[in-house]
Amino acid sequence: MTSRPRLGVNIDHVATVRNARGGDVPDPVRAALLAEQAGADGITAHLREDRRHISDDDIERLMAALTVPLNFEMAATDEMQKIALRHKPHAVCIVPEKREERTTEGGLEVAREENRLAHYIAPLREAGCRVSIFIAADMRQIEAAHRIGAEVIELHTGAYCDAHAEGRFDDRDRELEALREMSAFANSLGLEVHAGHGLTYDTVQPVAAFPEVMELNIGHFLIGEAIFRGLTPAIHEMQRLIEEARA
Repeated sequence: MTSRPRLGVNIDHVATVRNARGGDVPDPVRAALLAEQAGADGITAHLREDRRHISDDDIERLMAALTVPLNFEMAATDEMQKIALRHKPHAVCIVPEKREERTTEGGLEVAREENRLAHYIAPLREAGCRVSIFIAADMRQIEAAHRIGAEVIELHTGAYCDAHAEGRFDDRDRELEALREMSAFANSLGLEVHAGHGLTYDTVQPVAAFPEVMELNIGHFLIGEAIFRGLTPAIHEMQRLIEEARA
């Protein structure tokens, strides 16, 4: 166990701002390098099928520029598999994706597509990518992720964060307990446990305190906070909170 979970910084929404106007600024690769200099342990980027934020060129440039690992988020499509096999990023995180959603709304349905996903991730593993599956804190999905050969699961923390933001504290506490129990369960199967989605300064510490959680992936909040305090101070404050929780 590390002294604190690794912090992966998702730079998707730098690209969202760029794409709102077109052109080259702000550059998500510049943000990734700044996050790396600020001490981020990795960079996460989601190449969506509709290319609403990160572009193919962004992935090319991230692979060339980064010295920390790239966590490449992608849907389980043939196109994305080909892109991942061409670049061979450190990690590939398989996520659900619907065109109409604003952001990833839930975890991947692994149990229902177990055979297809097992065959899908096999070439990625053979290419040397660590395969992560983005799932809800649900025992059935975790067991399926283990059976198909994933090395890592990333638990979707969105329901917990939403309940906190909306003042539904009983729901928040139930969601947090499910995350705690399923982190321990996944770890008992030999899966490495990551967590992410919607985490903020107000919600990160209870999740960071779980001893099984080895990595937290945080993006939208940090990019938003960077508007007010700058990206480096925003990352440093998140790291401080994570370290305090684990201490």
